[in-house]
Amino acid sequence: MAEANQRKISLKFLPIPKIVRISWQDLFASLAPVVVVSVVVIAIAIHFVQPAPPSTITMTAGPKGSVLYSVAERYQKSLAKKGIKLVIMESAGSLDNLKRLIDPNVTVDVGFVQGGVADDLDIGELTSLGSVSYEPLTIVYRHPHAIHRLSELKGKPIAVGPEGSGTRVLALAILKANGIDPANANLVSLSGDKAVDALIDKQVDAAFLMGDSAARGLIRKVLHTKDLRMFDFPQADAYLRRFRYLNKLDIPAGTFDLGANLPAKPTVMMAPTMELIARPDLHPALSDILIETAQEVHGKATLLQKHGEFPAPLEHEYPISEEANRYYKSGKGFAYRYMPFWLASLTDRILVMIVPVLVVLIPGLRFVPTLYGWRIRRRIYRHYGELMALERAALGELSDEEKSELSRRLDGIERAIISGKIPGAFADETYVLRQHIKFVRERLALATSAKATNHKQETSQ
Repeated sequence: MAEANQRKISLKFLPIPKIVRISWQDLFASLAPVVVVSVVVIAIAIHFVQPAPPSTITMTAGPKGSVLYSVAERYQKSLAKKGIKLVIMESAGSLDNLKRLIDPNVTVDVGFVQGGVADDLDIGELTSLGSVSYEPLTIVYRHPHAIHRLSELKGKPIAVGPEGSGTRVLALAILKANGIDPANANLVSLSGDKAVDALIDKQVDAAFLMGDSAARGLIRKVLHTKDLRMFDFPQADAYLRRFRYLNKLDIPAGTFDLGANLPAKPTVMMAPTMELIARPDLHPALSDILIETAQEVHGKATLLQKHGEFPAPLEHEYPISEEANRYYKSGKGFAYRYMPFWLASLTDRILVMIVPVLVVLIPGLRFVPTLYGWRIRRRIYRHYGELMALERAALGELSDEEKSELSRRLDGIERAIISGKIPGAFADETYVLRQHIKFVRERLALATSAKATNHKQETSQ
């Protein structure tokens, strides 16, 4: 009895090795390919991710006090509410704006450019964020009767606008198409009130007015003056084919003055659009916020445009940027709809890095258990090759020393299995291997016994 109790006590205090639950070495080795691929994907994503958008935009607009400059000031107020500072640069007009955007030595991001001013300039990779308004061309002239072709102005003094203005560029292009140039006409650099006053004072016979120089009050003044008329474009469709950047505007009778019914009959006007042109390196997030601001500033109805007609992705000389195309098709990104601008921008950049990593991690992590199990089983299954070789050897003619060697090798395999750090989840497979070792050992013992029996029979004979 005392001996049995002593045995229980000794067993109780017998140190039993802990069973390995997880082979960390194999787990890390299984995770390594996923980690390496994820790091590579992150590195690639960082290469392509956009930096944080700048907090300042520089815009080239127009002369101080002009319509374009006042529009730029409205952009400035709207952008300030979103945390963006807009720096406005004065300019002579559309042509001057375009030259600044082309010149790499000028610090500018965006600018207002009238369609048609880029004919002789290399616009490079400039892109459009969309057309923001019509810029109707109003041609007023002094004549007792209506004229139907501009070629009738040949040889007469004509006010075509100042140098650097979009008015002058378009006026010269249209006059040239009608056979009029500085060689056969007196082209005067006047615009606005000065051009109209010169027309009333008979210093010029016609004037090209656009933008500020074609303000509603000024047009009413012209139409109320005897013998001053607004040119109607009977060849409007031909002008559209000749000048792809022009648009045809139908002006109903009485648009400028209902009481006096001015104009007295429906009139056709030609109008390029004013576009918001950007340099190719404009940050995509700033592109979105500029178009959103353009919708606030230009989206309302006027005498010449419907509500929501502008801004619009009308492509003329400049391609619509990819970011602008996306915005016009699907609107603001999800983050920008519900978050402040800077937080949305940060979220966007984080997602650019996280999404590709998730694409790699999700299937990769599903593959890790398979790879982990394969590594553990490989340590078990690799003994089967040696075990099969020993079994085949046991079937042959062996000396006592060779049999002892086979037995030692079987013991070695079994010790390796018992002492190996195999997680408990794979214990069943280790026991299956040990059963197979036992089977080979029995085959070896059976072969030895059979040989001994044969030897005994031979001896007795």
